[in-house]
Amino acid sequence: MAFALDESDLIKIPRFLRTNYFEELEEILRAVDESVSYPLVIEAAHFCNSFPHLGYQLYQFPTKLLRFLDESVVNAQEFIKEKHKGNERMSVKKTVHVRMSVQGSALDCPELHPNISQIRVKDLGHLLTIQGTVIRSGAVKMLEGERTYKCTKCKNSFQVFTDLEMGNSFPLPSVCSSNKRAEECGGQKFVLEEGSEKCHDYQEIKVQECMQALGVGSVPRSLVVVLDDDLVDTVQAGDDVVITGVLFSKWKPLVKDVRCDLVLMLRANFVRRTNKLTSVVNITDYDVELFERFWEEYGDTPLKGRNEILQGICPQVFGLFTVKLAVALTLIGGVQHINESGSRVRGESHLLLVGDPGTGKSQFLKYAVKLSHRAVLTTGLGSTSAGLTVTAVKDGGEWMLEAGALVLADGGLCCIDEFNSIREPDRATIHEAMEQQTISVAKAGLVRTLNTRCTVFGVTNPKGQYDPHQSLSVNTTLSAPLLSRFDIVLVLLDTKNPEWDNIVSSHILLEHAKSQRSSKERSSLWTLNMLRRYILYVRSEFKPTLTHEAEKVIMSYYQLQRRSGHENAARTTIRMLESLIRLAQAHARLMFRNQVLRLDAIAAVICVESSMTQTAILQVGNALHSTFTESPDDEYAKQERTILEALRLDDMAGPSKVTAPPGSRENGARAYTEGCPEASARRPLPFGADGDCTNLPENDEIDVEIQSCRESPP
Repeated sequence: MAFALDESDLIKIPRFLRTNYFEELEEILRAVDESVSYPLVIEAAHFCNSFPHLGYQLYQFPTKLLRFLDESVVNAQEFIKEKHKGNERMSVKKTVHVRMSVQGSALDCPELHPNISQIRVKDLGHLLTIQGTVIRSGAVKMLEGERTYKCTKCKNSFQVFTDLEMGNSFPLPSVCSSNKRAEECGGQKFVLEEGSEKCHDYQEIKVQECMQALGVGSVPRSLVVVLDDDLVDTVQAGDDVVITGVLFSKWKPLVKDVRCDLVLMLRANFVRRTNKLTSVVNITDYDVELFERFWEEYGDTPLKGRNEILQGICPQVFGLFTVKLAVALTLIGGVQHINESGSRVRGESHLLLVGDPGTGKSQFLKYAVKLSHRAVLTTGLGSTSAGLTVTAVKDGGEWMLEAGALVLADGGLCCIDEFNSIREPDRATIHEAMEQQTISVAKAGLVRTLNTRCTVFGVTNPKGQYDPHQSLSVNTTLSAPLLSRFDIVLVLLDTKNPEWDNIVSSHILLEHAKSQRSSKERSSLWTLNMLRRYILYVRSEFKPTLTHEAEKVIMSYYQLQRRSGHENAARTTIRMLESLIRLAQAHARLMFRNQVLRLDAIAAVICVESSMTQTAILQVGNALHSTFTESPDDEYAKQERTILEALRLDDMAGPSKVTAPPGSRENGARAYTEGCPEASARRPLPFGADGDCTNLPENDEIDVEIQSCRESPP
């Protein structure tokens, strides 16, 4: 079947554009610069509804139909300009390109929306839509796109478009196809008309398919995508994109003693970035109503509500309350702010789990990847500095930058297993990425600064048997400057505890029994998908502000650690203060609030205390043996009393003057008096009361340097 248009279509299509896109066309006519390319986005669903017979033509012969639509846009502009004869500011733009958005149309079906690894030769020349992550962004070049030739015999002029398949050459017809005369011209000599060349902006990017969509044991494939004109520089390395375009093949450059092959490429027609859409696309009004009803139900006992949320994190692992709380606070994160000087203070928290084998570290790592809307998982042993940050690669005689794990995780989560296996020279390269959240590179003449605004979740084993009398740097072989960039460091030690072993073994056997039964019994609200929606919602909806009481607790604890941190003063720096602020803000978000209360500040202190012993004021115990207590309010009240006494804030032990119930969206509003039992219920941090790990002396100092990862107080 060949491409063909009815005579009626030649009239109806320009009329369709004038009727439905009149405002867009008027705006293009009023634009001043005539040399710039302008896009006109058309919904494929609307187009196919108006011209059902052209739906197949759009899929089968997209290049010809889209070229005709570009010509129709020019005709529509001329018609509209005729109506505005007196307006001299309007000018017809010849460089308008129709961009076809297939979202929600019949062309958005799975057959025309394949994974990159599923693309085959049968798809050549067809309109396809792919989804993936940009891993390489090439330089913008100039490409000659079309020329006008004239037949020397009949003087007929015709346009010739570049052929990307043949290395951007201009294939001339063998015989003149002019129909000006009754008989065919038959001319075989053509000359180029001077000044008829038209150039376009041209850029190549490489898109890798989403790892979440891969099958078991599959390797992610990539595809080179060609962007031209207005699509150039619309995406950068690390962006998630959905691209609609025409698949074509191109010959590789000739190299001596190497077979010349064809490679598949996609010429983009429409590009949509999905970085920001990901965080809101799955959240409905019904979900928000569920969250609000949940907190209304636990209005008097918010600690129990918070614990119910935490129990949904990695439910196959028994207990480990401290770790689950740390994972939740890390994924939610604090509020980023920009100082008057323009420097950015990060809101993302970093977490490091150090523990013996078999303590569930990697399970938390994998579950965190599922909870995050954008995550990259890698291992330290197989990662170099270039693989983690950015690498310079040579493609076709030109150097390009290819994004590494931290750049690809921008705006999400970067999980690194076996963190201590990263080579020592390579570790220094991620210092800037973790604190300043940028990567500055100068390679092969390319000087760039790329964003790495991501949370780093590291997991490592201690070096040999963990020695509680040695510093964490000695036990993990990680340098103090790198450890100081983690907001929370938790040490999980597999101590021989018969009672704990009995409880854990019973839980594992029960989980196996449940998996063999019908899963209908497990009807908890906080499933994986619901947790994912909740984290995305509170991150985008709540921007908590500190109350006076919260500021007082955080400042007093920071000053106490500064006074007692003589053993390792490098760790008790301003970074610790900023880490406490981030954790307190994250806890307020977890509690569905826009205020950071005293409760949240003490929760942040307890998280820090969990990884400290030498200067700890709470005997939290082994994080591995921390459990969910039956009465979190009483447990929190004891911890609050101990912390306030150690900080010499006994006057705050009574009712709090500033607080807001869970779900309150008031900013800084003093909405609730905290003298009643509800007040202590508002404190969500019950740790295992009888933790038996007083073997983390170095852990305390590490957490101090972890908190020292900020450079300017908020």
